[in-house]
Amino acid sequence: MLGITADNKLKRLIVVGDRVLIKPKDPSDRTSSGLYLPPTVQEKELVQSGYVIKVGPGYPIPVQTDDEPWKETEERVKYMPLQAQEGDVALYLQRNAIELQYEGEQYVIIQQGSILMLERSEDLG
Repeated sequence: MLGITADNKLKRLIVVGDRVLIKPKDPSDRTSSGLYLPPTVQEKELVQSGYVIKVGPGYPIPVQTDDEPWKETEERVKYMPLQAQEGDVALYLQRNAIELQYEGEQYVIIQQGSILMLERSEDLG
């Protein structure tokens, strides 16, 4: 039996369907002019950002069978993959996020439809 370490503790988690596990960035507790904001103001922000940690398999799509209906077929679920990838920075709607705590860390789970924009570190061209 493998022990759980800091490197592999998230490997036990399986994200289901079109959901994305995000580690929120630490919200800034002050404005650009230097004013400190109370936590209640920060929690009411509509759009948040964070790092994509894990993604689900995607949207399930029906499997088309070309064979005769009486033949036994292997039921395999196929998925349309998500645009979000591990390591992306996501801008998402806070009101659709489900907050959770795992191994002392704060995370949110959202559906991909709640993601407004992704920033990927690799070159696009």
